[in-house]
Amino acid sequence: MPVFSLDDTLNFPHPALAEADGLLAVGGDLSPERLLAAYRLGIFPWYNEDEPVLWWSPDPRFVLFPSELKLSKSVRPLLNRNAFRFTVNKAFAEVIANCREIPRAGQEGTWISREVENAYKELHQRGYAHSAEVWENDTLVGGLYGIRIGAVFFGESMFSLRSNASRYAFAKYAQLLQKDGVQLIDCQVYTPYLESMGARMIEGKEFRNHLGIQA
Repeated sequence: MPVFSLDDTLNFPHPALAEADGLLAVGGDLSPERLLAAYRLGIFPWYNEDEPVLWWSPDPRFVLFPSELKLSKSVRPLLNRNAFRFTVNKAFAEVIANCREIPRAGQEGTWISREVENAYKELHQRGYAHSAEVWENDTLVGGLYGIRIGAVFFGESMFSLRSNASRYAFAKYAQLLQKDGVQLIDCQVYTPYLESMGARMIEGKEFRNHLGIQA
């Protein structure tokens, strides 16, 4: 299938038309309106700073149903004793900055450019992008951020400065989202880290059904 080129409108091709690797479209910008239009279709941006914006819709899709959350032997005791202080939307700018800056094994640089960082901070100001934080006393040591639309939370990135801090943040937030009516957490692409916490692959059609998109 061809990779679609976006114009100045906010229209996206149907997400089922993506290439085998998930690439769907190229171009456009990171305006709040375009980003929200993309997420409502299960499409997300992911590109290097020196590239045009690339838009993805992988099939199959890596997701976590909050009711299927798995707590490891290392994380469960931490949760039981409230080892970290947990907050939501108290330090969004700091969370995304840490996600951008923290070194990651096997990766050179980060896809979270200043342009991406500023775009998601704007979505946070509009009430769509959210962060979860874990603290040691007053020091931020882990967290995550993503987009919530209706009953779906689209996870974007996480970071950890202490052992199991990001797992703690993810587990606490998944439990909170479930209580708040979220039915699905989109993890986008496979990682063994999230698989160990209960994430699994589902077909793109099933994923789109959760978004209310016709096949």
